[in-house]
Amino acid sequence: MELQGYKSTNVLSYEVFSASLDIIRADVKKLLINTFSPNSYGIALQDQEFEEALKGSDLLVLDGIGIALGSILLNGKNIKKIAGQDCFDYLVDKANKHGWKVFLLGSTESTLNKITDRLGKEYPRIITGSYSPPYKAEFSDEDNARMVEAVNAFQPDILFIAMTAPKQEKWGYQHRDLVNARILCAVGNVFDWYAGNSKRPAPIWIKLRLEWLVRIFLRPEIFRRNTKNQLAFVKDVLLHISHIKRKKA
Repeated sequence: MELQGYKSTNVLSYEVFSASLDIIRADVKKLLINTFSPNSYGIALQDQEFEEALKGSDLLVLDGIGIALGSILLNGKNIKKIAGQDCFDYLVDKANKHGWKVFLLGSTESTLNKITDRLGKEYPRIITGSYSPPYKAEFSDEDNARMVEAVNAFQPDILFIAMTAPKQEKWGYQHRDLVNARILCAVGNVFDWYAGNSKRPAPIWIKLRLEWLVRIFLRPEIFRRNTKNQLAFVKDVLLHISHIKRKKA
């Protein structure tokens, strides 16, 4: 879809959003928002459906300093980081201003109840609905139909999807035209952070763009698991730079 003020920067064939979320108008008809990180890039190399979902996003926002550094090296352009938490915070604030309906898809009933309670206190004008899908590697057609039915029965303005990558991005992309929601946004771990199940690094680390370093110390197993994907991104950036230099020589 076309958005006035939309800007993007190409990073290894992905159009990464490089403007402000303020371009999202209150009368938007359909908008799919996903985040993009070096880990996402590595996963997409092995998962064509995930690649299609990322490239099919209306807004593919930068979530990770690696993509920002890659953009600087490849294009000489710095892209502002807009993490899943930033998208969530921006959209719930907008929803509160307009009295919108927000639907939470993913996680457990306990976590969804915590989020609903907190949203009710911090954003009293928001009307919230939720659905906890079964915990499994792959959803059946029946599972997907139930999720679509739950969303459509509520008819939200915003649908937040939290199932971790690549499941959440693929679900949003494959069902965007089946759900009666105007904005679909994949938010990863945001539900756990907002519910208080896990803590996000202190604001100073986020401001210094060192959030990734804190996460390594807090969750080293995730870093080890994602290392292969992140190295794939670094390798392709370096190969692309090398190719550009050879063409100029």
